[in-house]
Amino acid sequence: MVKFTKWNLSDCLLQIFIAVVLSPVKVYSIENLTNSPAPISASIEGDVMLGGLFPVHQKSEKGKLDRPCGMINADRGIQRVEAMLFTLDRINKDDSILPGITLGTTIFDTCARGTYALEQSLEYIRASFSSLDASEFVCEDGSEAEAKFEPKTVAGVIGGAYSSVSIQVANLLRLFKIPQISYASTSAQLSDKSRYEYFARTVPADNYQALAIVDIVQFFNWTYVSTVASEGEYGVSGIEFFQKEARSRNICLAETLKISSNPTHEEYNQIIEKLLKKTNAKVVILFLREEDAKGVLEAASHKNISGKFTWIAADGWGTQQSPVKHNELAAEGALTIILQATHIPEFDDYFTKLKPNHNKRNPWFREYWETIHNCRYADEVNPKNLTGTEKYCTGMEVLSKSKYRQESKVQFVYDAVYAIAHSIDQMRIDKCKAYPRAKDCHALKKINGELLKKYILNTTFDDGYGATVKFSETGDVFGRYSIMNYQLNRTTRQYEYRKVGSWVNDLSLDVDKIVWSGGTKDLPFSRCSQPCLGDEMKHVGEDGDMCCWVCIKCQPFEYLKDEYTCKDCGEGRWPYEDRLGCYQLEEQYMQFDSVYSIVPLVLSGLGIFATLFVITAFIRYNDTPVVMASGRELSYMLLSGCLFSYLMTVILILKPTPITCAVQRFGVGFGFAIIYSSLLTKTNRISRIFQSARRSARRPPFISPKSQIIISTILVTLQVIFTIIWLVLEPPGTRLYFPNGKRDEVILKCRTEDLSFLVSLIYNIILIIICTYYAIKTRKIPENFNESKFIGFAMYTTCIIWLAFVPIYFGTLNSFQVQITTLCVSISLSASVALVCLFTPKMYIIFFQPEKNVRKLAMMMNSMHRKTDSPAELIRLNVHHFAQKFNSETTETHPATEKDSLTSL
Repeated sequence: MVKFTKWNLSDCLLQIFIAVVLSPVKVYSIENLTNSPAPISASIEGDVMLGGLFPVHQKSEKGKLDRPCGMINADRGIQRVEAMLFTLDRINKDDSILPGITLGTTIFDTCARGTYALEQSLEYIRASFSSLDASEFVCEDGSEAEAKFEPKTVAGVIGGAYSSVSIQVANLLRLFKIPQISYASTSAQLSDKSRYEYFARTVPADNYQALAIVDIVQFFNWTYVSTVASEGEYGVSGIEFFQKEARSRNICLAETLKISSNPTHEEYNQIIEKLLKKTNAKVVILFLREEDAKGVLEAASHKNISGKFTWIAADGWGTQQSPVKHNELAAEGALTIILQATHIPEFDDYFTKLKPNHNKRNPWFREYWETIHNCRYADEVNPKNLTGTEKYCTGMEVLSKSKYRQESKVQFVYDAVYAIAHSIDQMRIDKCKAYPRAKDCHALKKINGELLKKYILNTTFDDGYGATVKFSETGDVFGRYSIMNYQLNRTTRQYEYRKVGSWVNDLSLDVDKIVWSGGTKDLPFSRCSQPCLGDEMKHVGEDGDMCCWVCIKCQPFEYLKDEYTCKDCGEGRWPYEDRLGCYQLEEQYMQFDSVYSIVPLVLSGLGIFATLFVITAFIRYNDTPVVMASGRELSYMLLSGCLFSYLMTVILILKPTPITCAVQRFGVGFGFAIIYSSLLTKTNRISRIFQSARRSARRPPFISPKSQIIISTILVTLQVIFTIIWLVLEPPGTRLYFPNGKRDEVILKCRTEDLSFLVSLIYNIILIIICTYYAIKTRKIPENFNESKFIGFAMYTTCIIWLAFVPIYFGTLNSFQVQITTLCVSISLSASVALVCLFTPKMYIIFFQPEKNVRKLAMMMNSMHRKTDSPAELIRLNVHHFAQKFNSETTETHPATEKDSLTSL
């Protein structure tokens, strides 16, 4: 007998675990564990061993605790065992995976019981104790202890089937860091990595089908649904996950009902009555056991409400016939979910060729053969004990289609074995490069479970049958489901389940194949309220039902902060089309390619060309009488003012900046000041000369060219001073303007207010008024001096332009383009009026009547016995001469003589 001389932490934990978990079944000790004989198992020898747990037998009948196992489980047991053996054969023959290494297995029967499965699983941890140092054991006779049976360490375990089995086995295997991959356990509890960190599975957790149902609801835009769930882990956990996911997608729940563990017909009727009260919730989500699904449909049929609801059911209903039997009309149009699995043809060929006489590695296959063929082997039964329907088994019976149909979880067993094989292969690649023979690699002789777990979770492969196996960080795979529709077959006139879609990570539906409740193709409506438009918010009523609302339109400048709140974007910002946010509005200003810019630029360009032409002509004919008599200095000054005014069009069209705004404020008034200061000086000079000549022959003061330039400069300087003061009091800058309260248009303008700009031109208006006064005053000067008449005409026209400009400018405040265009055109027209009226006659004389561009004042000077070199003096004498003629009223001036006088220009 072997006794312990010392303990380690693992021993203590295991002993406590066994005592707590297995005490109802059998008391174990470490001595039992290391020396008890190995139970019956299906096995294959290999370099690396895997464990396998399958429900080969069903549970025993209640009360028979001495016999934990019942009848053979033909499909869920034997087929799955052979599926694992079949998969290992394929892997061992495939040189592309684990070359030079064979995988073996030891498979145990769980009998669909958690405690029995745990007892069998203890065999997988024997190696953890048999590998202890022999010095830790002492025999009674003092000799060194030797184990009768030394099990091999398993790299991982495939199984179990039921979640209750997997939960208990996982609690044991995690203590010894042995990875576990299940092919059928779907409980969401197993996704908790803090408790089951070494557990993974090739079937999706129950919450995936809840996710699939949410996708279906969202696909059809149903936002108001009811739910009914069976009490227990399946119904409650599934519906809770659905409710959580539905709320995150703004799907409202009208009713959330539960069916007790032992419901009555009255309870089913109450469920239907509660569903009927929510008249707008036409879609009902069901996470029900098969018997509860049947009870709900029977209650619906009893109340004769066929076609009232559209059922969306989880796999508890699936494609079962019992819920819909005699309830076809109530169930019509239902969408149900079943786990999607692919048929493996090679396994059919493998399994149907198996014979009990040759299948020695599966100790249960003979029992399966007897059950499936209803026969008994002669060495196992007395002929007298054979029943009337039984016969002797020959071992040559044939597995026909009526006796064999591939079980739905075969593919998931196949994927589980391949998942652990790929993980070990990747470990071999990473850890065994230095070994010529991989089987000699220490990492494969004693596999580190912690390390293998990481490889498993990072494994991704295509199983060759339409499925890509990839584990999440919780050890789950993504769900693969088929979507079935219960409908009437128009050909057979029988109700049946028809596949209308699938869910593999995302939803795929063939809507044209779906027939809804009542046998219609019209999509059911399941909403409490119509959805609001993109520019509307939801207003919930006083009852607080968040699923029912009225829609209120947001203001044009508001965005949807959330579905219940509109919020102002703020000045200069505007909501996107989807109203989910705001963007900065583009600032508008004059563009050179706009028609509003092209027109004033063309006028300005023509004006600049004409002004430069006149300046060039004056320079070319600077010493001719027509130029000299016009007052060259003031003419050049006036032309420079016209040129400056034309150039202001370009400045006004430029993008507003502090610099351009300052130039605008200075330049407009400055250009006008030059023009009208020159004209005022000129008209004042003519008026003074004319008035002085009528009184005496003495020359009036300040009529020399120098004096005229000084007077004009003083007048212009006053405008410059006013502008500088204005710039100091109101520094130049830019501002954003929203015309007429429109929030969707932002105009970049100079910071100056429009009224301030008009006030800045008051000085120029005064100059224009004075000029107009002198033009009117000198209107009767003889035609020899008709420049005053041209000045008068220019002033009249300028007054009309400015009187029209002011109302147009202030009347177009909401259209900055029209406003700026009007200002530019008005400035150009004002300069053009002065240019055309004052210089066109002179240009005409210079270029078309050059014979008149000569001196003809000699006779006048001789008659007056006076000689002067000054054109101004000539004008004064000539004015005096004609003033005498007008005063005497006896002499009528001859037209030809007047027109020949150049002093009038």
